[in-house]
Amino acid sequence: MKVLILGSGGREHTLAWKIAQSDKLTKLYAAPGNAGTAEVAQNISISVTDFPKLGQFVQEEEIDMLIVGPEAPLVEGVADYFADNEKLSHVKVIGPKKAGALLEGSKDYSKKFMVRHNIPAGASKTFTLETLESGYAFLELQKPPYVLKADGLAAGKGVLIINSLEEAKNSLKEMLSGQFGEASKSVLVEQFLDGIELSVFVITDGKNYVTLPEAKDYKRIGEGDTGLNTGGMGAISPVPFADAAFMAEIDKAIVKPTIDGLTKDGIDYVGFIFFGLIKVDGKPFVIEYNARMGDPETEVVIPRVKSDLLEILDLAGQGKLDQAKIEFEDCVTSTVMLVSGGYPEKYQNGKEITKVDTVEDVLPFHAGTTFSELGEVITNGGRVMALTGKGATMNEALAKSFAAAEAVQFDKKYYRKDIGFDL
Repeated sequence: MKVLILGSGGREHTLAWKIAQSDKLTKLYAAPGNAGTAEVAQNISISVTDFPKLGQFVQEEEIDMLIVGPEAPLVEGVADYFADNEKLSHVKVIGPKKAGALLEGSKDYSKKFMVRHNIPAGASKTFTLETLESGYAFLELQKPPYVLKADGLAAGKGVLIINSLEEAKNSLKEMLSGQFGEASKSVLVEQFLDGIELSVFVITDGKNYVTLPEAKDYKRIGEGDTGLNTGGMGAISPVPFADAAFMAEIDKAIVKPTIDGLTKDGIDYVGFIFFGLIKVDGKPFVIEYNARMGDPETEVVIPRVKSDLLEILDLAGQGKLDQAKIEFEDCVTSTVMLVSGGYPEKYQNGKEITKVDTVEDVLPFHAGTTFSELGEVITNGGRVMALTGKGATMNEALAKSFAAAEAVQFDKKYYRKDIGFDL
């Protein structure tokens, strides 16, 4: 099979690394890819949202499968573009059409979906600039901390958790006035759920599904989970508190009702679903859905998959996922994200990255990297590289990740030294 992976982050490098191991693969491409995907695939300089160019490339190279990494092309309708074009409709697209991507693309839509299908989640209400006064009144009825969520995509930064009522009111006004552009033209005010978070992932063909290993990621820039939200500073898999009984409850109360809900709503969904969950008093609740794999969770989940991932995705594309057999490694994986100094605010690109070749016993998954004109690997984003270790215990895996994080060098490198601290 010829496969094209869309995206340029750590998630896409991890998927490319795994798919490159498949006996079913004949040629692998990444668009636009990064310095890491270049080691296992051929990078193609096409934007993830330039559908005509992607379609032309897929036709010319006779691509069999398109795997969509990031959310933007899904929400903008890349799967619909392929399905509606008779020259492209035979291509298996791993990623939902627009209607399914709304689970991630609109917080308001996803919340209504949860209510409609009796999926446990925190209560919420949505407001616009026109209903700002009602938003203030609703905030006054809530207990702190106050949760504000931009309705649309805001690159993982559109969720604010605020302790002061006055500050929450000011933030609601700022968000609705365009703080996150179009993404925050509508804002959800949501009940705060107090518990411990985890992420669960499935691959589905719309009817059947396979559940991947669960993970826990760390969103805040500062140690002890302090400071600004980021796209993720590290992750652990498996999650110690997610025992067999709790995972069975997640399947019964959340995963199966979600898949059944998509069917009931007439939504044709092929691809990954990410369930952002929280354990409250022993019960699972949904914080959010994503219509793709998480990042950096992919970097700890996929290395634990023993089976041929391309074979499983091929079955999903055929609507035959009930035939899939999936096995996992009985180990712990951890990843530590190296980020550019200043991230998630202002940072500089173009810093040379060295000593990656000295790292042993760790999988270095490139996120924000590219090549300089001289062919050096340089930084090209806030989150630069995810260093994934494997071990019999969490501490063994983390020791490998942290040793690698110390070894890899670039100017103004930063990473959190406390990944897994709460486990």
